[in-house]
Amino acid sequence: MKKFLLSALLVSSITVAQAQEDDSKEPKQGWTKGGTFQLLFNQSAFNAEWTGGGTSSIAGNAGINYDFNYLEGRTTWDNKFIAEYGITKQDGDEFIRKTNDRLEFNSVYGYKISDDSRWSYSFFLNALTQFAKGYTFSEDPDTGETIRTERTHILSPGYFQAGPGMLYKKGESLSVNIAPATARLILVDDQFTSTAGYVDGDYFGVDAGASSRFEFGASVNALYKLELAENITMDNVLLLYSNYLDKPGNVDINYSAAVNMKVNEWLSANLIFQAIYDDNAVGAFQIREVFGLGLNYKL
Repeated sequence: MKKFLLSALLVSSITVAQAQEDDSKEPKQGWTKGGTFQLLFNQSAFNAEWTGGGTSSIAGNAGINYDFNYLEGRTTWDNKFIAEYGITKQDGDEFIRKTNDRLEFNSVYGYKISDDSRWSYSFFLNALTQFAKGYTFSEDPDTGETIRTERTHILSPGYFQAGPGMLYKKGESLSVNIAPATARLILVDDQFTSTAGYVDGDYFGVDAGASSRFEFGASVNALYKLELAENITMDNVLLLYSNYLDKPGNVDINYSAAVNMKVNEWLSANLIFQAIYDDNAVGAFQIREVFGLGLNYKL
C-alpha cells in the first residue's frame, strides 16, 4: 500500500503544479479526433572481416496512437487507442523475435462538479492485451539448438478494468482519474494453467485449471502531454492498481513514455520507454525501450 500512496502522492503533486497554470485556450465543443501513425526501422550489418564484434540485425516497429474525445458543456468523454508491434531478426537466429506488442484502449467519462471546476464525477474502462503469440527461448542441453515455447497470445493475458471515481482534467494536456472501487478481470487461456505440475498463481495470478482471475481494488490512471522543446513532444501514461483482495501493498505499475522528435513533415526520431511491475507475471520491473528513425503520419 505504501507504493500506491507514494505513487498517488506523485500524481497529486503533478496535478497541483499544473493547476497553478492558466489555460491557454478555450476547449473545443463536440468531437475532437487525431493521432499519429509511426513506422520505425533499425538496422546494423557487419562483414566477415569486422574484428570489433557484433551481430547483423534488422528490426521494425509500427504504432498507432489515436485520441477521440468529446466535450459538451459539463460532459467529457476521453478515449485513447494504442496499438504497437515490433519484430527483430538477427543473423544466425532461425526465429524472428518480438520487440514490442501492445493493444490498449482507455476510456473515461466525466461530468463536472460545477461549470468552472476541473474535477468531475467519472467512470473509466481500460482494456489491455497483445496481438500475437509470445515465446520464451531456451537451449537444448544435448543439441545446443534453440527451443521456442509459447508463453502468451491475444487475450492470454487480457486485462479489463472498470469503475467509478473522480477525474481531474486540465485542457488536453493533463488528466488524472482516481477510482477507489475498481473491478479487474484477468483472462487467460486455460491451456497454460492445466499443465501437469502447475502451481496456483504461476501464470498471471490465475489458479490451476482456471481461465480467469477477478480482483477488486483501487486504481489511478494519469495521462500527461508536454512539449519539451520546439518539435519535441512527450506523451506519458501511468496506470496504478492495488488489489484489496490479495497483497494490496504489491501495487501494479504500468508507465509508458513516447518522445517524438520531428525532423520534417514525414520523418521523425522516436523514443518509446515502458516500465511494468506486476508480481503476478514477474516479481521485478519489466523494461523495454525502442529508439529509431522512421516515418510519421498525422491522422
